[in-house]
Amino acid sequence: MTPPASAQPGTLGIVAGGGELPLRVARAAIAAGRPVFAAVIDGWADPVPWRDIPHLFIRIGATGRILEAFHRHDVRQLVLAGAAKRPSVLHIAQGVDAAGLRLLAKLGKAMFLGDDGFLRGVDRVLASEGFEVVAPHAILAELLPPAGLLTTGLAPDALARADIARGITVCRALGGVDVGQAVVVQQGLVLGVEAIEGTDALLARCGPLRREGPGGVLVKLAKPGQDRRMDLPGIGPVTVAGAATAGLRGIVMEAGGAILLDREAALASAEAAGIFVLSIRPDEFDPEKEITP
Repeated sequence: MTPPASAQPGTLGIVAGGGELPLRVARAAIAAGRPVFAAVIDGWADPVPWRDIPHLFIRIGATGRILEAFHRHDVRQLVLAGAAKRPSVLHIAQGVDAAGLRLLAKLGKAMFLGDDGFLRGVDRVLASEGFEVVAPHAILAELLPPAGLLTTGLAPDALARADIARGITVCRALGGVDVGQAVVVQQGLVLGVEAIEGTDALLARCGPLRREGPGGVLVKLAKPGQDRRMDLPGIGPVTVAGAATAGLRGIVMEAGGAILLDREAALASAEAAGIFVLSIRPDEFDPEKEITP
C-alpha cells in the first residue's frame, strides 16, 4: 500500500501537461500536507490555474532548467500527468538544451518506440538523475474506480456485451504492439482504433461511420505489460461528450487500469446522454453474463 502523500519524501514534482489531472494531483498533495513544485509545460498547459501553486512555466526542451528547479526544490518523486502531444524526434533535437541532449543520448532507441516504450525510457533516464516516477493515482486514489457498472439505470444488453468482448480483443492486439489504448465497436464492426491522434479524435472520426441500429461502444484498456504509473488511459466529461456525438451507447474502461476524471460530472453527463459506463477486469469479462443496472 502506498503511504499517504504527506508521508512521502520531499517535495512532489509534477511535469504538468494540459487538463485538470495535474492540478488535481497537486491540490491533493497540498491538502495532505506535502509541498509541490510543478514544471508547467508551455504549449501543453495553461499557466493561469497554477498561479497559487509553486511552478515554473517552461518549454519542454529546457531540460536543464527543469531538472535544476526540481533539484533545488528537493524533488525526489515525480508525477507525469496531463495531456501532452509527443513532439517529433527532429523537433526535440532542434529545441533541446545541452542537458536535454545528454538525456536524449541516454534515451537512445526508446526515442523511436511507441508511447509505452518511450515512457519506459523516460522513467529509466529520470531514475538515473535521482528521481522516482510515481503514478497520479498514488496521490489521488479516487481516480481508479472499482470494477462494476458506474452509471445508474443503464447497462449493456447482449449486443453491447458482444461488442465489448470484440473491443477487448482488438485493444489487446493494439496494445501488444504499443499502438493505442482504445477502440470503437458497433454491432461487431470495428469503426476505428486509436493511434497517435488520441481518443477525442478517434470518436470524432467514428461518428460519420456509425451504422443504423443500436450504437456502439468505446473500449479503453491499459496496454499489456504497461507501466501503470504513466499514461494510463482515461475518460472524463470530454470523452462522454465525444461518445454522445458519435452516437455511442457505452464506454468501457479497465478497473485498476484506467483513470476516471471528474467522476461526478462524467457519470452525470453519461446518464443524461443515455450512455452506460462500465469498469471491467478484461480477463474476467463474460459477454454471456447479464449485467444488471
